[in-house]
Amino acid sequence: MTGELHGNQNEAGSPQGGRITLAAAIGTAALAGLLFGFDTAVIAGVTHDLTLLFALTPETLGLTVSAALWGTLAGALFAGKPGDAFGSRDSLRVLAAFYFVAGLGCALAPGWTLFLFFRFLCGLAIGGSSVLAPVYIAEIAPPRRRGLLVGLFQLMIVIGILTAYLSNAVIAGLVDGGAGWRWKLGITAAPALLFFVLLFAIPHSPRWLVVKGRASEARDALARIGMAPDAAAAELARVEQALMRDPPNEKLSWRRHRRPMTLAVLVAMFNQLAGINAVLYYLNDIFARAGSLSPDRQAVLIGLANLIFTLVGMALIDRIGRKTLLLAGAAGMALCLSIAAGVLFGTLANALMLPALVGFIAFFATSQGAVIWVYISEVFPTPVRARGSALGASTHWLMNALIAGVFPILVAWSPGAPFVLFAAAMIAQFIIVAAIFPETRGVDLDAMAERMESA
Repeated sequence: MTGELHGNQNEAGSPQGGRITLAAAIGTAALAGLLFGFDTAVIAGVTHDLTLLFALTPETLGLTVSAALWGTLAGALFAGKPGDAFGSRDSLRVLAAFYFVAGLGCALAPGWTLFLFFRFLCGLAIGGSSVLAPVYIAEIAPPRRRGLLVGLFQLMIVIGILTAYLSNAVIAGLVDGGAGWRWKLGITAAPALLFFVLLFAIPHSPRWLVVKGRASEARDALARIGMAPDAAAAELARVEQALMRDPPNEKLSWRRHRRPMTLAVLVAMFNQLAGINAVLYYLNDIFARAGSLSPDRQAVLIGLANLIFTLVGMALIDRIGRKTLLLAGAAGMALCLSIAAGVLFGTLANALMLPALVGFIAFFATSQGAVIWVYISEVFPTPVRARGSALGASTHWLMNALIAGVFPILVAWSPGAPFVLFAAAMIAQFIIVAAIFPETRGVDLDAMAERMESA
């Protein structure tokens, strides 16, 4: 699927006569990842201000940070049905509007209750887009490059996280007084508006159109993202053949889909049990407890490491496979998390905290970060892909919300304790992935069900 062709259908998903390349369609969907990363990580730069402004305790600080995460859980849980019914593209338009309203609402909120409401709304957008954007990309990406292209979503998450850290640092230097936190949160509305506008230029997923019985529109959508007529006809035939095995009105059920459901839940659960988002949300606080003299600057270094090693993971995922990356990452993260725990327990030197966290980020970004959204979006059959992805994503966000809410309480009790738990979880991940995870590298989406049954 390369190149670009003229479209001539008035409802293949974009304006009549429009042009789009595969890269542009995937890049637009991947922008959801930038908003995902920006809106989740930006909170790290305002936790101190919010604590002072709203007189937060460790418990209410955890609630404030996790408010968006409970929204992401709801967004992920409920995104699958509208995604299957109306298509990922149209559903993402609604979520882009949520991002925009939530960004402005958080910035202008006069009190804690309204702030929590708009963070929850932001979470709805994050959770929903974490389901639908990878599904859209997976359904239009060629099998041999699917890992790389769906990985663009994770790359944009990482860029969004780094952008949040840089934006927080810049605004802190430019805005004096107590209004800085409002600017840090309000700036997120700008990329949300851009995302909303660009979504009107991309087509529906051709696979989704076939499922809905709109084969002629699917053919036009394939042409608009650069597929030649003969190749488009062959692609549509493969999808229709797969639908004979997996009917378009099929329900997600444990009886038929227990294996992909199990894999999606496990990969999502371990993604958060690594402790990645707890580290990112409370990064400045962690460095402060370790005696850091410049938490803001070191946070930017962590963000840069996250970006660099996400690129490494994207380069490797279609070469050495998903399973190998998960195994190597689990082993490396267990070691780095153990070192961080030692620093916080006072048995290792404070100077080891930065290299331990950089190492942790490097192993996470190369493995879990690169794999999670790819794996969840490819293991389910087409008729239930959005709902199956919603199961994996909602597991991710449930664990995220629980860990983010409990983390400050555990740290107040014993700073190193959470890192011991995270390290133990990574040892468990290594064992489970080695035992039951199949490799999905290079498998056509329409043949994935057979791979799940035979693995």
